[in-house]
Amino acid sequence: MESLFRAWKTSRMAYLKFFENYSLEQLNRIPDGFINNLIWNIGHIIATQHKLIYIGSELEGHIPDQIFNSYQSGTRPSAAVSQQEADLLKRLLLEQIEPTIRDFNNKKFVTYQERTTGTGFHLTSIYDAFEWNNFHEGLHLGYMMSIRKFILLD
Repeated sequence: MESLFRAWKTSRMAYLKFFENYSLEQLNRIPDGFINNLIWNIGHIIATQHKLIYIGSELEGHIPDQIFNSYQSGTRPSAAVSQQEADLLKRLLLEQIEPTIRDFNNKKFVTYQERTTGTGFHLTSIYDAFEWNNFHEGLHLGYMMSIRKFILLD
């Protein structure tokens, strides 16, 4: 599990760099041909981690319901994200990590609701959920790398 957690931390640090390298306007911009933006992808990986790990284990998580509802699968950006919400997402990127690892080490993840993701990955355990979460975050990091190319062209 340590390698999964290290990979997760590394992924989150890569996401954090988008806050450091792009303005709020750039984070909110949806380039032609895309259906979302940089900031939505960040919110989405936060919401998805919550769903995969906590909801899948029938536990309370560490994010506000408003964030989960705004960024879960099936959502799209409906308005520009405010600086206040962007700051919250930036904070949640890192604040989710240690409590989740602590919950895992304290054996809080006792049960897991088996399910198949929208892309066909079958989750049977909390271990599967952590693995899929890392893969999912990698996918969205790739989407963001594509989006940023178009933002930089503007």
